[in-house]
Amino acid sequence: MQKKVQLVECPRDAMQGWPHFIATEQKIAYLNELLKVGFHTLDFGSFVSPKAIPQMADTKLVLNKLDLSNTTTKLLAIIANVRGAEDAMAFEQISYVGFPFSISPTFQQRNTNTTIETSLDNVATIQKLCAQHGKQLVVYISMGFGNPYGDPYNTDIVMQRTQQIADLGVSIISIADTVGLATATEVNSLMQNIIPAFKDIEIGVHLHAKPIDRVAKIEAALQAGCTRFDAALKGIGGCPMAGNDLVGNMDTEVMLQYFKEKGFNLSIDEKQLQTCSAMAQSIFI
Repeated sequence: MQKKVQLVECPRDAMQGWPHFIATEQKIAYLNELLKVGFHTLDFGSFVSPKAIPQMADTKLVLNKLDLSNTTTKLLAIIANVRGAEDAMAFEQISYVGFPFSISPTFQQRNTNTTIETSLDNVATIQKLCAQHGKQLVVYISMGFGNPYGDPYNTDIVMQRTQQIADLGVSIISIADTVGLATATEVNSLMQNIIPAFKDIEIGVHLHAKPIDRVAKIEAALQAGCTRFDAALKGIGGCPMAGNDLVGNMDTEVMLQYFKEKGFNLSIDEKQLQTCSAMAQSIFI
């Protein structure tokens, strides 16, 4: 049996902090081509304040122009509060909603303007909404490998918060290296602890990295048993709410090449991937 991984392509993360507004029609064209590649999930947009993230102000317009008639790829939208979740519930096209829950109090306030305690309450409410509307909640543990603010951090904190989220019925949790602080050794160590401890939870990684350590971090997570990986073409992206120099996303092409060399069954249309890579080049470079 060939090995499999779930690949989550994140154009939303690539676009959200881009300095100039990307035209709505350009977003639609790019996303529709990405839907043909064969990714498991497409993190396509977000229902957040347009004042906070102006680039995502047209998510509803974009969503209504996406062609899902000939794709197995599922759509994921990021939300930052209950109101955003309620907006996402109205769209049958969306399979997943993603909520950034930070174990750094400073970043939770900066990113969603709430405390960690309020965010836990929001997760509980959003999980109920998802259950009622046939969607799945993906919780991202932001600053999951440390933070630049001096907030308390260790593996026990990550495990405690993951347990609290799991207790609310959330079945997909992705550990995010929001500002690319983690070394490959730290990625491997945390994942070796968390994956066996939560056998009923799908644990993924949303890693940011510089080109020099991308492969090492991918390998570190994979060796620890992770099979869900986020990436973005050209490695573009980063959270603008972190307020720091952005460390890019995992580069999709680097990740796919790595998994291919390791013998994974990717079900990726490589010619279509090249088409999307050229589009990303024209949009972002």
